Amino acid sequence: MTTAPSTTTDEAPQPAAPAPSKSSWAPLRPLILRLHFYAGVLVAPFLLVAAVTGLLYAGSFQAEKLVYDHELTVPAGEEKLPISEQVAAARKAHPEGTISAVRPSPEADATTRVMLSGVPGVDEGHALAVFVDPYTAKVRGSLEQYGSTGALPLRTWIDEFHRDLHLGEPGRLYSELAASWLWVISAGGLVLWFSRRRALRKVRGTKGRRRTLGLHGSVGVWAAAGFFFLSATGLTWSAYAGATIDELRTSLGQATPSVSAAAGGEHAGHGSAAGQAGDAAHGVGLDKVLAAARAEGLGDPVEIVPPADANSAYVVKQVQRGWPTKQDAVAIDPADGQVMDVLRFADHPVLAKLTRWGIDLHTGVLFGLANQIALMLLALALILLIVWGYRMWWQRGRGTAFGRPIPRGAWQQVPPQILVPLLAGIAVLGYFLPLFGIPLAAFLAVDILLGEIAHRRGRRSYGTPAA
Repeated sequence: MTTAPSTTTDEAPQPAAPAPSKSSWAPLRPLILRLHFYAGVLVAPFLLVAAVTGLLYAGSFQAEKLVYDHELTVPAGEEKLPISEQVAAARKAHPEGTISAVRPSPEADATTRVMLSGVPGVDEGHALAVFVDPYTAKVRGSLEQYGSTGALPLRTWIDEFHRDLHLGEPGRLYSELAASWLWVISAGGLVLWFSRRRALRKVRGTKGRRRTLGLHGSVGVWAAAGFFFLSATGLTWSAYAGATIDELRTSLGQATPSVSAAAGGEHAGHGSAAGQAGDAAHGVGLDKVLAAARAEGLGDPVEIVPPADANSAYVVKQVQRGWPTKQDAVAIDPADGQVMDVLRFADHPVLAKLTRWGIDLHTGVLFGLANQIALMLLALALILLIVWGYRMWWQRGRGTAFGRPIPRGAWQQVPPQILVPLLAGIAVLGYFLPLFGIPLAAFLAVDILLGEIAHRRGRRSYGTPAA
């Protein structure tokens, strides 16, 4: 919820003052306050980058439609040409590489995409998308494409900036760090906000640091649910926590299934005479393959993946990530065009469905424009919370002292029967979320070291600035 947290004078730990109640909450509040403050101060720069790049990414879908309008759209005609003719036109214009997938025109005014892999000059893991007019087979252009959502250069650049700052795998640590801590900071902020006296939560009629705190808390409370969601879904495909989540889903039998593309049995290898593996003309060809998929109920948008080798089948899968989700898939024998395997999205395990929907909602495709606007609002809210948080830190200073820190020693007030289970829970959480656990352990080590140094110099533990 909140990033650079804050306190007012009445929020700072007051060891000499009697606790207002005997509840277990009273000794925990100063500890949460200190964690919220320092987590916000130290993690806020990573969250700010994630928020700004996420804001750009949410807007990139609509920008992509404008920038690449010529390649993406055509005047609607009367009758579309067979998909094989469209692919042949794309191959004539771009004979390099091999066909990795074909996406027939899903709408009356949309082009067909023919994706080519192994094209010189195209980044590894990307494809060259050739855009073909489905009515005239005229090639309208070609662009580099990335990912299952068909991101074109503009969106791809922003996506990679948001995901890893264009630093590759090492850069993914920043986004996982942000996702690992966003929910912690949000939860701490919620607890602190609702534990305050109602009179102290007011924004209207206040000024200075009190007003900043009111704005910070009010916006954070409204946006907290969204932050929890972004944190959870962001972790599902992160480097370390994501791998743990995948292992957990697999162990529970909740992994995402895939259609079998093995063309075994008596027909194995029989389609190879009509074309080479990876060639769209392999076996019975694209037109019969697409017709067979239509007969199984696979409506647009679909993607056709040619056989990977002489013993593999065509795979036709729906690629609509919007609501309602269309993710059915079929495998079709290249020898005779018969359907060999069918996988319905309705038959996916529950966690596989939730993961799919969560990722699509996180990336702004599940509910289209409304989804993207909601993400932009969340990103703006997070940016404002960070700005207000640092402003409160500034306003909390005295004279020329910038950012007077929260006093040390709050954990000493927590009873052992609460502290021990709490530390055990944090340790388990840190194991599964290493970019939460490792930074937290590092902070505690530095904080304890500085506290010991201050103690040896004869300074009080409370009120001593910490790392």
